[in-house]
Amino acid sequence: MTFAPASRAAGLARLDDFAPLAGRRYAADRNHDRGPHEQPAVSQLSPYLRHRLVTEEEVVRHVLATHSLQAASTFVQEVYWRTYWKGWLEQRPSVFTRYEHGALAARESLGEEGEALLAAAVEGRAGIEGFDDWARELVDTGYLHNHARMWFASIWIFTLRLPWQLGAEFFLRHLLDGDPASNTLSWRWVAGLQTRGKTYLATADNIARYTEGRFRPRGLASVAPALEEDEPVPTPAPLAPAAAVPPGRIGLLLHDDDLAPETLPGVERIAAVAAPARGRDRTAQGTAAMVADFQRDALADGLDRAASIHDAPAESLGDLTAPAIAAWAARHELDAIVMPLAPVGAARTALDRAAAELASEGLPLVSLHREWDARAWPHATRGFFPFRERIPQLLRAQGLLAHGS
Repeated sequence: MTFAPASRAAGLARLDDFAPLAGRRYAADRNHDRGPHEQPAVSQLSPYLRHRLVTEEEVVRHVLATHSLQAASTFVQEVYWRTYWKGWLEQRPSVFTRYEHGALAARESLGEEGEALLAAAVEGRAGIEGFDDWARELVDTGYLHNHARMWFASIWIFTLRLPWQLGAEFFLRHLLDGDPASNTLSWRWVAGLQTRGKTYLATADNIARYTEGRFRPRGLASVAPALEEDEPVPTPAPLAPAAAVPPGRIGLLLHDDDLAPETLPGVERIAAVAAPARGRDRTAQGTAAMVADFQRDALADGLDRAASIHDAPAESLGDLTAPAIAAWAARHELDAIVMPLAPVGAARTALDRAAAELASEGLPLVSLHREWDARAWPHATRGFFPFRERIPQLLRAQGLLAHGS
């Protein structure tokens, strides 16, 4: 399985190929993991959605032009799962900070035996059929089937009894579609922290059934007691309000969380465009080379397209720091800078820090909200199932579903 090139054109081509399968074929076959080279009913759009080389709205619009919502409901819900996780974490960003701190603390407290077990797990030497194969597949391809991710996380937590934060870190470091919200909260869900007391137990029978007999691991945990944490899940905090585009000469700053300038609202008058040369490290352990290469190529593709769209000079910045951004703005005599909103994660942390420094120098760095997020995120306050009930309403509000459908 490959995801090259890391470009919008490749993402749109994949969407065209997959759209005919997004209806009942996807619903019937999506849970089957046939291996890295045999995934006909899986969209493989997630790396492009993760970097918004292709947006969620574009994907759903294309699918609903091919299928009814009833036929494609399972796939549409999967797209909205990503949106739900992002909205949930946007209202509780401390949960991601808690995960990062937990990963550092877990690594420091492993001890010699724990370090050896961790190394065996991530290198595919744990001695568990299927699990070892998935560890190697992840490192080799940057991807895992969603069902395999759940099995892997369950075995990591309940059979190997390794800290869940280090498993989430392993995924985030290697997954091309590694998303801070989806990844962190999915691992928390398997562990019984996200929905308190509700865990996911991987079983040999389930694995054998959905891998069509490829794997039937022995010695898996027979129970999955929910993990506990000292701090309660925080109550939702208000989302940041949308900001208007400032007057004057405006620069557009892209980042690897959103590389679809074609569909970004409110950017008609752009004097210059910029993007970092590489993505931010996703974890304290860095980012896998395959992921870093994908980020680099995706950023270059987004920057080239933005320059063409706005007929503006493009510049690749060394990093998302205030001095680098300010120097670029000075070279182009910019009065303000706009950028697509970066959700909770590495780019957001860097950009928040830069925005505070730039504001003190009188240079606004303004985040632009997409309608898809602005409409959906406020409803991600509880579990997914209440959120799911709003999907038809959200689709109608964005003109993706006819009223009365």
